[in-house]
Amino acid sequence: MAPIALIPFQKGEKEKHKIAVGDLIPDGTLSYFDDDQDQMQNVYSFFGIGLKHVPTFLEKSEELKSKGVEEILLISVNDPFVMKEWRKSYGDAKNVKFLADGSASYTRALGLELDLSNKGLGVRSRRFAMLVDNLKVVAANIEEGGEFTISGADEILKAL
Repeated sequence: MAPIALIPFQKGEKEKHKIAVGDLIPDGTLSYFDDDQDQMQNVYSFFGIGLKHVPTFLEKSEELKSKGVEEILLISVNDPFVMKEWRKSYGDAKNVKFLADGSASYTRALGLELDLSNKGLGVRSRRFAMLVDNLKVVAANIEEGGEFTISGADEILKAL
C-alpha cells in the first residue's frame, strides 16, 4: 500500500488555502545548488515570465503604436489558458496580444528555445524582443541567460 499524507482538520474549522486553481503563483526568490554552487533565482524567471519585460511594452504601447508599430505580440511557451489569465493579471493590456506557443514549436522555428529540462522545466523561450516589418526581422534583441538588458520596449523604440 502506498503511503498517504493526512493533514489534520479540526471540526468546524474552515479550510485555509492561500493558492487555488486559476491563481497565479506568487513570485519569490529560491535557492538551489547547480554544479555544487549555491544559486538564488527569482521563481518567475524559471517560467520565463518577464516581470520587467512585459510591463515595459504595456507602458510604452501607445508610443510604439504612434511610431508605426501595428501589433505588439507577446509569445510565451505556455498554454492559451495560462496566457489568458496572465493577460488579465495586467489589467489594461489592450495593445498587447498574449500568444501561446504551448509546445514551443514556433519558438524552436525562431531558434530561440532554451532547454531547462535539467532544472525540471522543459523547453522554454529565451527572453527576446524583435521588430518585424513585412515578415522581415529589422531588429533582434536576444538576451543571454536570465538577463534583461536589451529586450525591453525602450530598446525597440531606439530601433524605430
